[in-house]
Amino acid sequence: MELRQLEYFVAVAEEASFTRGAARVHVAQPGVSAQIRRLERELGQELLDRSGRQVQLTDAGVAVLPYARAALAAVAGARLAVDEVTGLLRGQVSIGTVASSSHLSLPKLLADFHALHPSIDMALSEGNSDHLAEGVRTGRIDVAVIGMATDPPPGLDVQVIADELLVGAVSAGHPLAHRERVSVEEIRDHTLICLPPGTGLRTSVEAAWSAVAATPRIAFEASDPLVLAQLAARGLGLAILPQPFARAHARQLRTVRIDSAHLRGRLALAWRAEGPVSPAARAFLTHARRELGEPAGS
Repeated sequence: MELRQLEYFVAVAEEASFTRGAARVHVAQPGVSAQIRRLERELGQELLDRSGRQVQLTDAGVAVLPYARAALAAVAGARLAVDEVTGLLRGQVSIGTVASSSHLSLPKLLADFHALHPSIDMALSEGNSDHLAEGVRTGRIDVAVIGMATDPPPGLDVQVIADELLVGAVSAGHPLAHRERVSVEEIRDHTLICLPPGTGLRTSVEAAWSAVAATPRIAFEASDPLVLAQLAARGLGLAILPQPFARAHARQLRTVRIDSAHLRGRLALAWRAEGPVSPAARAFLTHARRELGEPAGS
């Protein structure tokens, strides 16, 4: 049994795909398949069910997966222990972020960290909050900026770095353009423009409408708040946006406050509750928590 076989097995199991698993470990798919077959022959059982469109674990695979993860973690821990003893700070940090975090100056944060630790490689990916939180939980991502509507996701610790009022934003010709504030009941049937499911902002909107026994009528959704603003400016509906973002586009949009305790958007830095594993990830988390500081209010 070889470590690379365990690594390939874990990658394919977690990605539920030989193609994605092979891409994750940067090995050609036939090579990954061959090594996993060798592992299965050695154990005397198939670990993966290849019969469907999506690769699934067999009962034996479910039993083996935690031991494979533990073996890989033990080897990584041994390497990290040597690095810490010798005073080296190197490795890679995987960082995730939601699209609406652009005003937090992540490029500056990353550049400053690179200047401090040039031997550490960084990888940045974008996704919705649910996807990023799951990535942090499984260890695929070390640290992420996520949106939160309620309590922190299970298994994660967080530092809130922005806490903003969510408001409605409409074009000058919209029926609500001259209103300063409205209730959710008044706009429960209005056409909405919103971030997609899995984002903190979307969760807040759904909670606000649920509180008045309604379902938000979302006709347009996009992952970029700028696109939401542009759609609203064209008169296509009522966009739900963080108040500072809406105010920054005051030339094109009219802002309407919506009375609901649920309509607050929080951005938070999130990491595994037991802390990042590698010294590189721990160094980045310390840097990010210090630089991002206290939450920005509305």
